[in-house]
Amino acid sequence: MSVLNIQEQLTGGESVYCINQAQMTRTRGLIESSGETGEKLRSIRNRLEGDLDRNELAALAFSIIERLNGHF
Repeated sequence: MSVLNIQEQLTGGESVYCINQAQMTRTRGLIESSGETGEKLRSIRNRLEGDLDRNELAALAFSIIERLNGHF
């Protein structure tokens, strides 16, 4: 594996499979925001967490990632 490939794995890339800390920080900021988007995301997340078990949530999360990559 080349140095470039290792660097891409550590810092993220074009694929949503490459999730880095900066993306997670922006995500938390968006979800915790007081605007309409934050409220909508929290509402959906809370409803899903109440309706689904941990494995179901994981399956849904991975299927959403697949859809974002256009593979599903």
